[in-house]
Amino acid sequence: MTDHHRCAWAEGDPLMRAYHDEEWGVPQRDSRMLWEMLMLEGFQAGLAWIIVLRKREAFRKAFAGFDPKKVARFSEAKIERLMADTGIIRARAKIEATIRGAQIFRELEDKGESFGDFCWSFTDGKVVKGDGRTAIATSPLSEQISKEMKRRGFKFVGPTIVYAWMQAVGIVNDHSSSCFRRAQVNDLKSA
Repeated sequence: MTDHHRCAWAEGDPLMRAYHDEEWGVPQRDSRMLWEMLMLEGFQAGLAWIIVLRKREAFRKAFAGFDPKKVARFSEAKIERLMADTGIIRARAKIEATIRGAQIFRELEDKGESFGDFCWSFTDGKVVKGDGRTAIATSPLSEQISKEMKRRGFKFVGPTIVYAWMQAVGIVNDHSSSCFRRAQVNDLKSA
């Protein structure tokens, strides 16, 4: 196995390494996947990402594969079942925000607007390249996107959550300058 230098946050846990090496920072254009990652980042608020990552498959099962059409129709009875599901993070506000997020996703589609196009519209479809040396938690761009998402009704989309999401889905390439994935991700067009 080749020894690679990674972003420092990905050096410990094998699950974090795999996530970093295979997914984090790869430009994602699929609307459903962009929405799934935004919802998962919302669940992560106040917690460590590894907690969400370890529960990811349970989240996918609980939220119908993050199919916005299905999640948008979740009832109060479904919310109660989710609140009893020990496989996920059982925070009512986050569960309700995910359901509302699915409804907003559907409203965009009904108006002929792709969630993916909406997400990438802030950068004209281009990946923003971080400097590779400075770790930041927000940016003017994450503040702008956060403000627009909140205006549309999304919850758990503050500038810090939005910035982490932007990194995860490759809207910004924030792999460190010494990380082997930085150049690889720069060469990718989209997932």
